[in-house]
Amino acid sequence: MTIFAQVYIDEDVDVLVGTLLLARGFDTTTVREQQMLGEPDQKQLAFAASIGRCVLTHNRLYFEELHTNYVVNSQTHAVILIAKRRNAYEIAERVAILLDTLTADEIANQLLYI
Repeated sequence: MTIFAQVYIDEDVDVLVGTLLLARGFDTTTVREQQMLGEPDQKQLAFAASIGRCVLTHNRLYFEELHTNYVVNSQTHAVILIAKRRNAYEIAERVAILLDTLTADEIANQLLYI
């Protein structure tokens, strides 16, 4: 059983969100830290899935499509978190509430809007 989800922050999300989540004790990394800048969304999700991290993104359309493809093809991913564009503090707060409330196993393979 995996309790705490680990976060992989897409390049369209302010890196401050990662800093704020780290300060709250969440295991967080960014596209930049993983040297994945400029890679297509499909590759970002595949990478995050391979290392067991949920993806935090603003890119709703592409990740909704990718999630559907994963479901159709019986592929798994940790979770896709789609955040409406807000200030970094509000996004970090919403992510923290979700990750404090639900375990990684409970949110696995889901597409959630925060």
